[in-house]
Amino acid sequence: MQQIANQFPQTGGMLGNADISNGLKEALNNGIDKQVSTLTKVDGFFKNEAVKILLPDELKVVDTRLRAIGLSSLADEGLKVLNRAAEDAVKEATPIFVDAVRQMSFNDAKNILMGNQTAATSYLQNTTSNALYSKFNPVIKNSFAKVGADQVWTNIITKYNAIPLVTKVNPDLTDYTTNKAMEGVFKMIAVEEKEIRTNLNARSSDLLKRVFAMQDVK
Repeated sequence: MQQIANQFPQTGGMLGNADISNGLKEALNNGIDKQVSTLTKVDGFFKNEAVKILLPDELKVVDTRLRAIGLSSLADEGLKVLNRAAEDAVKEATPIFVDAVRQMSFNDAKNILMGNQTAATSYLQNTTSNALYSKFNPVIKNSFAKVGADQVWTNIITKYNAIPLVTKVNPDLTDYTTNKAMEGVFKMIAVEEKEIRTNLNARSSDLLKRVFAMQDVK
């Protein structure tokens, strides 16, 4: 493959494919370190409106009916434990994302670097989501048990299904929460990528400064 750096304006010396790739990976790792870590704290999902996990559409009627029969506290707890499971799972799954970044190859480094404000995040999401899901799903399942979400939701579904004349539900909350937790992780990585692409002061290393200076002059 012809050296992509030859197609770029040169800033601060010659940059090859490895430099460009490493700069993009550093930007993504910064997103994991600075942004994803915030999701692992108590209320990291629950009180972050950008990534807070809400009830799936099929359970909104469950929430409404429970509140109507005086079980608002149970409905509130059901929503909270979904977010608690995600917070717990992201803490355990962070190495999966770090490893995915480490193993990325950037054959199309120019397109990513010169792409939109979340091009690197989108590339990571498109190329790793299937593998991440298969690893992340059992982590979420374990986290459900760890934070008591499975017990809470068994109670919620049992009480709802006992209401006369309702259509019984049996949602796959592990699958739903897995997808929402992954969505939240990528959203927060994108926050950091946008910051690095648009804010010169956010480029915390010489490599980031040199690599992203290329996209400044596109």
